[in-house]
Amino acid sequence: MDQFRTLSDPPYALYEPMLRHRGPEPFVIAQLGQSLDGRIATPTGKSRDINGFSGLDHLHRLRASVDAVVVGVGTVVADDPQLSTRRVKGRSPTRVIIDREGRSSRSAKWLGCDGCRRIVFSDNAEGWPAEVERIGGDGSPDAFSPAFIVAALAARGHHTILIEGGASTISRFIDARRVDRLHICLAPIILGSGRPGLQLRPIDELTDALRPRANAYVLADGNVLYDCDLRSPARGDTHATD
Repeated sequence: MDQFRTLSDPPYALYEPMLRHRGPEPFVIAQLGQSLDGRIATPTGKSRDINGFSGLDHLHRLRASVDAVVVGVGTVVADDPQLSTRRVKGRSPTRVIIDREGRSSRSAKWLGCDGCRRIVFSDNAEGWPAEVERIGGDGSPDAFSPAFIVAALAARGHHTILIEGGASTISRFIDARRVDRLHICLAPIILGSGRPGLQLRPIDELTDALRPRANAYVLADGNVLYDCDLRSPARGDTHATD
């Protein structure tokens, strides 16, 4: 970890990678909020208040910093998010849902007609509002893969992309090496049980673990935000010695 700081005002360093991105390849950031013991929800799926107001403000600033925000349909069904920037200044991004079977309610909040572009990756063509762009699989086994989704969004002019949830969706994108930056917000709460956060492919050796370069920030209400650069290894020797 390079730095540990108190975050009273949002530092530009957290959002510059998205705001300044001009490269030919899309820039993808993922955000995950969890408890100290690595839980993202209770066993019954309650998760909305784990990270408090400061964590929610940070999430909305992330949304305002990107072209598109992506969630899986499980998040839509569980939380019915608006995916807007209503807590901060800034435009709301394009809302993107991964919903192969079309499970999302056709009256879900993400479908609200508020001037934002809406895209759904789904093989189910029935019932979507006319203004919603549907991208189907056309029978391809890779049509709902992270690489396909990122490429399809980039082709539509979305070059900075936030993968917001849920944990299984974020894990798939990390396993596919399609995430450049990862923000993990740790709340000072211990659930003791519930749904775990990241679940990546198993490894046998610690040398196979991801060791990103990271900065940590203490938010106003005691949450700790880790800003992890998945494209840059941690500085110094990463291997412990006896």
